[in-house]
Amino acid sequence: MATAIAPDPFKRDFSTAFSAIRKLLANGNDTTQVFLIMRALNGPAMPRNFARLLGTIEGRRQAYRRTELAERLSDPAWIASFAPGTVGAAYRDFLHRTGYSAEELAKISNLDREPIVEDAFTWLGRRTRDIHDIWHVLTRYRADESLGEAALVAFSYAQTGGLGWAFIAAAASLKSLRVTRSLTFARAVLEGYRMGRRAKWLLGEDYEALLNEPLDAARARLGIGEPARYLACDPAMDWHA
Repeated sequence: MATAIAPDPFKRDFSTAFSAIRKLLANGNDTTQVFLIMRALNGPAMPRNFARLLGTIEGRRQAYRRTELAERLSDPAWIASFAPGTVGAAYRDFLHRTGYSAEELAKISNLDREPIVEDAFTWLGRRTRDIHDIWHVLTRYRADESLGEAALVAFSYAQTGGLGWAFIAAAASLKSLRVTRSLTFARAVLEGYRMGRRAKWLLGEDYEALLNEPLDAARARLGIGEPARYLACDPAMDWHA
């Protein structure tokens, strides 16, 4: 009897990605589609990013510890402990303002039914997921299911090389161009990509330490500049109007 061959997690699935992006552009709140796109397109980036992680002393320490950040970021006492003015305090304010939580994001990403996989690459994938909202804080991009999210996914593509991020950023920009006949949205998204290219590689950071750093000092250390084009835009600018 022939043995069934498991799907290759590092093979891109463009059919699934195109189906998911249509649904996401129709409803920017449908976060499940984001994770379907990530699974469909980001696989080949995981081995490259893990190899890069192991190329630094801090990265090797993080890989050895293999902390599940979703668990740490879901601890109310820990989140409450950050001093005013720190990255952690800004992240706490972000959670209160948006109603988001690391625990809920983790549930959405695995459709609330898949166990944690004991695999180095998928651990890094979970880590990338869990720091997404911290990147919102560091970059100043609002979690608005519109321009802020599109700019951050462009930033994330520059940082990770995951094609899924680029796919979402490009699709959102093209839809905005079709609706508004303006390049303003696309230019702000491109600015996000360039910021990601200039910044230090954020996947290798110790986030438990980073959250205790003063916010402005952390941005300066990491080379995260001010997104001038984005901040000059109308905050109500939509990508799925």
